[in-house]
Amino acid sequence: MSDGSAMSLRDEARAKVNLTLRVVGRRPDGYHELESVVAFADCADRLKLQPGPALSLATTGPGAQDCGDSADNLVLKAARLLGERVPNLTTGAFTLDKHLPVAAGIGGGSADAAAALRLLARANDLAADDPRLVEAARLTGADVPVCLPSKACVMTGVGEKLAPLPLPRLPTVMVNPRVPVATKDVFTALGLKPGSLTVGATDVLAAPVWPKAGAPLAEWVAALEAGTNDLERPALKVEPVVGTVLEALRATAGVQLARMSGSGATCFALYGDDASARAAAAALRAAQPGWWVHAGSLS
Repeated sequence: MSDGSAMSLRDEARAKVNLTLRVVGRRPDGYHELESVVAFADCADRLKLQPGPALSLATTGPGAQDCGDSADNLVLKAARLLGERVPNLTTGAFTLDKHLPVAAGIGGGSADAAAALRLLARANDLAADDPRLVEAARLTGADVPVCLPSKACVMTGVGEKLAPLPLPRLPTVMVNPRVPVATKDVFTALGLKPGSLTVGATDVLAAPVWPKAGAPLAEWVAALEAGTNDLERPALKVEPVVGTVLEALRATAGVQLARMSGSGATCFALYGDDASARAAAAALRAAQPGWWVHAGSLS
């Protein structure tokens, strides 16, 4: 065990963006099988761990009031699950500086939990691929395993199978209308019964082929454009403002692709360069001052 308990440790919980999201079916146990291209944004929550004898969590930052009861926070859930698997786990006091919108389809809570696991791994000299760490991530929530490495990949199964993807840096604008959307409500609106499939054998054989490392941005945009987010339509039923956000993004100058992320309501748009993304974000902020708007990149 590490004995540097006096030193606080810090990590970033980067937002997760589903560039594509196909719902392959629903398993008999009720979990949905997915196929998704996942990237990570340059906007993040920040998490600090002061190693010590007692596990606790304090929330600060502009989104602190949206986090709800800290006892239900995924940071604590992840830490407890890891503690059940690692004898004498050093924990301590977590401080979450919350910036990402919650219930937003960008895995904010899952990214926070993954950051907590990374910090606990450092505090306890655990390898990044320690099976106990990976298991704790999986049991914390479906999006936590992909957030643990926070690297672009194709995610399949119920979120546990990750294949690296050589995604280039994608200039982007992310928009959330500050309206929370519960993932459970969107999947309910999707209406798949347990044991049902949305694709046949021919669809599985025709799985997308992604560009090679170093391929130009335009080639990646074209490949992503051929995909979809199967949760977009049910999300529009649950919260029609998603359609308003998508229309606003698609009307910006230089936009190459606009789509919803995850189960919403956050949507993203891709651009050919950073200047176009910044200009689009400025226009959106001026038109909709109540929205959360981020200009940056995905990778």
